[in-house]
Amino acid sequence: MEKRRLGQTDLDVSILCLGTMMFGDQITESDARAQMDACVDRGVTFFDTAELYTIPPRPETQGESERIVGRWIAERGNRKDIILATKVAGRAQMDWLRNGAECRLTKSQIIAAVERSLKNLQTDYIDLYQTHWPDRPVQLFGATLKGYVHYDDPGAPIEETLEAIDALVRSGKVRHVGVSNETPYGIMRHLEASRTRNLPRIVSIQNAYNLLNRTFEFGLAEIALEEQVGLLAYSPIAQGSLTGKYLDNAKPAGSRRAFMDRMQRYQKPNAEKAIRHYVSLAKTFDLHPAAFAMAFVTSRPFLTSNIFGANGLDQLDIIFNSAEITWTDEMEKAVNEAYADLQNPCP
Repeated sequence: MEKRRLGQTDLDVSILCLGTMMFGDQITESDARAQMDACVDRGVTFFDTAELYTIPPRPETQGESERIVGRWIAERGNRKDIILATKVAGRAQMDWLRNGAECRLTKSQIIAAVERSLKNLQTDYIDLYQTHWPDRPVQLFGATLKGYVHYDDPGAPIEETLEAIDALVRSGKVRHVGVSNETPYGIMRHLEASRTRNLPRIVSIQNAYNLLNRTFEFGLAEIALEEQVGLLAYSPIAQGSLTGKYLDNAKPAGSRRAFMDRMQRYQKPNAEKAIRHYVSLAKTFDLHPAAFAMAFVTSRPFLTSNIFGANGLDQLDIIFNSAEITWTDEMEKAVNEAYADLQNPCP
């Protein structure tokens, strides 16, 4: 499995990263363990979770993904072999995450959150600690706007967030810091704070990126390359949509769409037209549509690692095999010709 350098650190991470968002609900603990074993066998040693998971978020299952990963690591005794990433939730009304208080990226909340994640994960350090989304109000997770909306509330200062994580880095509980669901403005503010205040420098940006959503290329890709803050791409198959299995409003048994109705991001106008085209395009290259979608993301020069989820070992095999695909000039030309017409139906 190819590895790439994580930002300006001394860590090399596998180009595929196991996302554990569904561990503990749709994916049972026994199936999750089988997935983690299979990943290690194929050289995938980068795992991503979050204090919020499992999804859909509920007080009853909050943190279960971390606990499943933690129990597996403790049982296997392989902590030193795994690059472990988790996240602290940004501003939200999910007060059950914070014992009745509004969820914020303040120093006290971050310290409490990391202590709980360390306990869940049964480890004394986290390799990559990420803010799950900004504290300031921004449009998130595919929200559709008629135009730009400006918010007067700036949220918890980025400096305060980084100062809290700095204390964790100095204590050895966190090795590196990253962000998720961020904007070009937010990335540059983080970098400025680290430069001017001697605070930890972010090493990664975990944002959505796939054939239906290439908005990362507008501003963030340049920053990723020039500032060495690489993309950890989530939803590379658009929550399974780019396999084509949800076309014509299908809900296959055992699928995410059948399990929960949280896929509106990939059900927008023109989405089905784009999905049909990319599925057909994959077949012209004699590739599984999921492997084709994964290979596109992995081939990007600004990508550090491609975060995937799977529901079964058969899906894992397709994902593993995608890392062996040589992305050709012909594939690039075909995708870009389609993109010129289809653009970003699911930002």
